[in-house]
Amino acid sequence: MTALQFGIMNRGQFPIGDDPKLHWDELVEQARAAERLKFDSIMKGSHYSSWPLMDFQQVPFLARMSGECPSLRLLCGICLLPLHKPLDVAETFANLDVMSGGKLIFGVGLGYREVEFKAFGTTQKDAVPRFVESLDAIRRLWTEERVTMKGSHFELIEAACTVKPVQKPTPPVWVGANADRAIERAARLTDAWFINPHNTVATTARQMEVYKRALDKAGKPMPAELPMMREVVVGRSREEAIRTAEPYLMAKYRAYKEWGQDKVMPEGDGDFGQDYEDLLKDRFLFGSPDEVAEQIIGYINRFGINHFVFGIQYPGMPQSMVLDEMAMLAEEVIPMVRSGV
Repeated sequence: MTALQFGIMNRGQFPIGDDPKLHWDELVEQARAAERLKFDSIMKGSHYSSWPLMDFQQVPFLARMSGECPSLRLLCGICLLPLHKPLDVAETFANLDVMSGGKLIFGVGLGYREVEFKAFGTTQKDAVPRFVESLDAIRRLWTEERVTMKGSHFELIEAACTVKPVQKPTPPVWVGANADRAIERAARLTDAWFINPHNTVATTARQMEVYKRALDKAGKPMPAELPMMREVVVGRSREEAIRTAEPYLMAKYRAYKEWGQDKVMPEGDGDFGQDYEDLLKDRFLFGSPDEVAEQIIGYINRFGINHFVFGIQYPGMPQSMVLDEMAMLAEEVIPMVRSGV
């Protein structure tokens, strides 16, 4: 197992109509704080047509942050692989691995929003085959000099990714997966299942058994690096954390519901329209530094998580609140976790 690591997700999502330059400057300030506070990774997701939120794009964000926080790993979390052509993805993310000195984590997934599939000329029905063949093509482009391969939506004829990743044979490949079948696919095809932030503890426990069985079937051990993301709000008490986060976290999960995220969740975990208190139960990490540390230690001991990504920035949340939480995580929570496992 690798050493315990902690990352920050910079969502980069803000209310429509806000000043994008102001918010970009805030994201850069958060990245610099992550470097100063000695986090291990910085993550950015990817969505298009993100109404009712503005959403900064993944690749330019990660490219900038490779310079702002050079000691941090760059977590692509996640690239919606079925929307793209593999040669473009291979070249773009190989460049990011070089720019960061070999610190890219290549997170991939299917996506779930019809507006995105249609805009890129595909359908949700074709997502799985496009995902599988694109991942194969990207790996070949990263490791072979020339590639000839015909897929359902591309053809490579002696194609070359001339800038190869620094990491050999490839950067780590993680899959963000909600459904059991996607978790089984993660076990077969990639380096790790990137456990999502939305599932309850009970669902995570059940799906961990799905993952272990699929690894056994594939003849693979548990991955050396097992990542998880959780929504985290730290306050001086659980009550304070719950109260102060409510308008911002609910804005994010209302958008998820509008996008249809809850429709692709496992059975029992998919109601993002429920009351705030019900949404929080067994799902997110809220509380004082002691309480949040205890919850994280529970995940580590129960599931073997060793790369923990904190989702802490939600639409409309004041910058001061984000920076205060980052400081509490780095200076209080993480030391308690490290000493407690």
